[in-house]
Amino acid sequence: MIKNILFDLGGVIMDIRRDNCVEAFKKLGMADPGQFLGDYAQKGPFQGVEDGSVSASQFRDEIRKLIPVRLSDEEIDDAFSQFLIGIPTHRLGELERLHESYRLLMLSNTNPIMWNGKIDSEFRKAGHDVGHYFDGIALSYEAKAMKPDLRIFRYAIEKLKMDPNETIFLDDSQTNLDAAARLGFKTLLVPPEKEFYQLLKDVNIQ
Repeated sequence: MIKNILFDLGGVIMDIRRDNCVEAFKKLGMADPGQFLGDYAQKGPFQGVEDGSVSASQFRDEIRKLIPVRLSDEEIDDAFSQFLIGIPTHRLGELERLHESYRLLMLSNTNPIMWNGKIDSEFRKAGHDVGHYFDGIALSYEAKAMKPDLRIFRYAIEKLKMDPNETIFLDDSQTNLDAAARLGFKTLLVPPEKEFYQLLKDVNIQ
């Protein structure tokens, strides 16, 4: 029996667009931001701030080394946050509905700049903070590991007090789902242009 729904954030709840972020850093003067920014994983300082190996301030210092003009923290943070488009309010409503019957949990590869900035504000736009929607949250920069590394799933199991056999994990990356399945999670792929709540209804979770 499914008791827990474990959500990825970007590409499942929040709409994202990598190309927006690439263009934003190009406009700031970075020669080839595409080499660092992927759809599902990052490289260089972008990876470091998501796996927790560098702090937000260290990340900004590393970015400044790649751009030949003087930049403020705010300019860097804004360019980075262009990766995120936003959360449609109807998805927030669907989370509330599901929360009446299931424990809702989140497991996200993210970083403190986005988490404390755009992500926080997107959840608040319906009048609630993120804690209103979720019973527990596990983030890559706190776990010091990123999906699909099994360490982050083990971290989430312990932190969120969940049994994988009672949990369905939703992600937009099949690689991440395959890793979760190795630990016993039920999994559900959320492809582009699909809504998570419709896909859950298709497997009788509603």
